[in-house]
Amino acid sequence: MRCSRWLVVAGMMALAVWPIAGRAQEPRANTLTPQEVADGWILLFDGETTFGWQPRGEAEWSVRDGALVPIPGKRGFLVTTTEFANFVLKVDFMPDPRVNSGVFLRCPTGEINQNTAYEVNIADSHPQWPTGSINGIARTQLRRPNSVGRWNTFEIRMEGERLTVLLNGRPSVTATDSKYVRGPIALQYNGEGEVRFRNLRLKPLGLQPIFNGKDLTGWRVIPGRRSVYSVTPEGYLNVKNGPGDLQTESQWGDFVLQLDIISNGTHLNSGVFFRGDLGQFWSGYESQIRNQWVGDDRTKPVDFGTGGIYGRQPARRVIPNDREWFTKTIVCTGNHIAVWVNGIQVSDFTDTRPPSDNARQGFRARPGSISLQGHDPATDLSFRNLRAAEYPPARPAPR
Repeated sequence: MRCSRWLVVAGMMALAVWPIAGRAQEPRANTLTPQEVADGWILLFDGETTFGWQPRGEAEWSVRDGALVPIPGKRGFLVTTTEFANFVLKVDFMPDPRVNSGVFLRCPTGEINQNTAYEVNIADSHPQWPTGSINGIARTQLRRPNSVGRWNTFEIRMEGERLTVLLNGRPSVTATDSKYVRGPIALQYNGEGEVRFRNLRLKPLGLQPIFNGKDLTGWRVIPGRRSVYSVTPEGYLNVKNGPGDLQTESQWGDFVLQLDIISNGTHLNSGVFFRGDLGQFWSGYESQIRNQWVGDDRTKPVDFGTGGIYGRQPARRVIPNDREWFTKTIVCTGNHIAVWVNGIQVSDFTDTRPPSDNARQGFRARPGSISLQGHDPATDLSFRNLRAAEYPPARPAPR
């Protein structure tokens, strides 16, 4: 009997502990796991601010309890400042019964509606396009979407003409359409009820390697400089000494670039240049590499900080540490540049200067090389997993 009672008590304790353990394993909202960072995911919302977003229309937006929440009464959109072309987007949302909302993809610079972008609808009771439908393209396959009053997840894949939507892991839409190829992402609010958004995560698609891990095929070293560029036995691209410059032979205009970087010393200085002229030393825009900040405050970068746009905009926070691999994502479209470090956006720069062929003197739109900087004799950095994708041409701006 005592044994039986002990087994019953032990079982009850296990049942009591099990849910707590389960909850402890749930990931924190608005964060990425190390594996997601390595796989190329970035956060579009940091859970605290609207950095990287801008309102269109009259709606006002706030951040409440780690979610983007529109203030009732006015209609409008919250739009990313960055354009995306091919990607997987995951977004959590919680609507109330009155809400008619949506996630808009590949939006224009002008008016946003279902005739100018793809809208994945949030409106369970909509007679034609209930939650999970792409308005005007395809109705959801789900018989009765039930999203009201709870957190739900869209997984939206835009890959060329192929468009797919999952709602809470279940297939909702598979369609083909070619009207829109690139643009910002927008969250819609129609002025009634409450809707919340969180965990906005995006993975760019279609990136191809620009470094083969074996040799410097496809790259050119600018001669007459001190840097030594080599490929390590592990397949990393390493640069020592400086100054120096290693440039791609290919030209990149509007693009997304992802790469892993490690600084093998303390507070070393380097950078990733782009839209530069082939053969011209340290040419183009520069995304800084320098893991240093003032005192204990990572929001005060030294010399623009890793992910800052050198000479233009400092990083809002220095994310990585020296002697640890980190992942950088650069999206450059038109006169806008955004940089993420370990999936966290640290810069959001719009070049409003007059046009120039030299990005150091003005806005440069013309395609150019991507290059890796050797800065000075202390330089010792390695790079791996360099991959990039050129964007399709932008749609004409509205007149």
